[in-house]
Amino acid sequence: MNESTAYPTVDIASEYLEREHKDKQLLAILLERFMNQKDSILVQKTEMGGTEAYVGSVTLEWFAGRVRFASALPLLQQKYNPHTDNIEIDAESIDEIQQRPLDWSRQLPLAQYLASRKNHKFPPVLVVINQSWVDNPKAVEWSDRSTAKSSTIEFTPLDKEGKVGLLNVSEEHVTIYALDGQHRLMGVQGLMELLKTGKLQRYKKDKTPDDTFITVDDLIEQYHVQPAYLQSLPKEKIGIEFICAVEKGETREQARRRVRSIFVHVNLMAAPLTKGQLAQLNEDDGFSIVARKIAVIHPLLEQREGRKPRVNWNSATVAAKSTVLTTLQALTDMSERYLGQKFPHWKPLDKGLIPIRPEDEELEKGLQEFHKLFDYLASLPSYKILEDEDTPALRRFSFEKDGGEGNMLFRPVGQVALAQALGILVFRKGFNLEDIFKKLRKFDQQGGFSGMEYPQSLWYGVLYDPNKKRVQVAGRDLAAKLLIYILGGIQDQMELAGLRKDLAKARTVENKTISFDGKLVEPKQVGLPTIL
Repeated sequence: MNESTAYPTVDIASEYLEREHKDKQLLAILLERFMNQKDSILVQKTEMGGTEAYVGSVTLEWFAGRVRFASALPLLQQKYNPHTDNIEIDAESIDEIQQRPLDWSRQLPLAQYLASRKNHKFPPVLVVINQSWVDNPKAVEWSDRSTAKSSTIEFTPLDKEGKVGLLNVSEEHVTIYALDGQHRLMGVQGLMELLKTGKLQRYKKDKTPDDTFITVDDLIEQYHVQPAYLQSLPKEKIGIEFICAVEKGETREQARRRVRSIFVHVNLMAAPLTKGQLAQLNEDDGFSIVARKIAVIHPLLEQREGRKPRVNWNSATVAAKSTVLTTLQALTDMSERYLGQKFPHWKPLDKGLIPIRPEDEELEKGLQEFHKLFDYLASLPSYKILEDEDTPALRRFSFEKDGGEGNMLFRPVGQVALAQALGILVFRKGFNLEDIFKKLRKFDQQGGFSGMEYPQSLWYGVLYDPNKKRVQVAGRDLAAKLLIYILGGIQDQMELAGLRKDLAKARTVENKTISFDGKLVEPKQVGLPTIL
């Protein structure tokens, strides 16, 4: 009896599975038919905050060819500049504008990123679907009360609940504008042009050509991408979310305010990453990778129980009361200026392009070199004091509350300048780190890095602004040159004359040049300090 009752159950289960399989096959056939329709996109309907939207995907080729920049919306046409794809701002148009101007200098790097990075990814874009009747007050689509009789989106549901269906994107009926993702659109359009013509013009921010190009041959040579791979890119898909320019029942003014409001909200919610956060996440830039590792493994910087953190991971600056020694951004700059002398190919050939991640073996060599540098830095008397003294007292100027040592080694700009000088001395001029630091330790013991705010200091007017009484980042390169000089790395007379002139200029405040003993002198009387 048990066997006889079991057979019908098995048959029912088998029949159910077979029916489910056939349903899936039928669904696949139907989906393929609908998805291949030229003027329709399969989408899912969503709703948030009272706004209906339709989410789908399109090829990069379709995105580049069909979507326009938001600045070209008919609503803003009066002040639209077709050359730059931006709105010209004046007294009449200012109230209409809720977006940043397009930065055309970003097009080439974005196109290069898509073409050269196998694991590239753009987030979905938000677009507006518009129809021609929107800007015709006499169109039949507007009621006597100037409200829209229908939406600018034509959606055909394929399920009972109306959640999945087809969106009409026929060129004959609709125009589409990027509300969020305009620079992504710019990048994709640049990629299409690059693949079609073999080259892409670089532009300045305002779309002024700067006479340089990137070519397909450059990509193949520098990034080792295959032609077949490049030709496959236009068929890749990007996520896209559609909203309507005008909803049923809205007046034109209500629709305008709604679309502008959505744009502002999208941009306000998208807070940009800080430089420190970018350095934390960057997996392509060798200097960032080495900086991150040194921050967690070197005894001078690592996090230890019972010791205050020594690295600020987010901000690029160090606050007056902060107890950190440095920032991740400063470590990244130090890495680039030190190791960049040994591994210049870690930098992209063209500024603005994305670097290629170095091989693991080379990254390990870079880390070893940087670790060695920090071993020597940790031997400086100023850093040895850290075991007993907090950084604020060493960083503060003498005239600030509670006073301080005014030591440049506790300022990110000073740390970067030192790394920059050492990189040139070690990797370009062949100096030995041991010999260098014998001199630097003595220089440090004699207060050479301290008292930046006093005229006796080499850094007065260079890294310290006596007029504003604060650190000045603009003096970093001069500080690096002065370090190279006092360590015996400059012999050329023309270079020495230029350095002398630059130092006198730095120590000139309101047309008054200050000597190392604090007296007002002629610029040529300043001279250069003694070589260590």
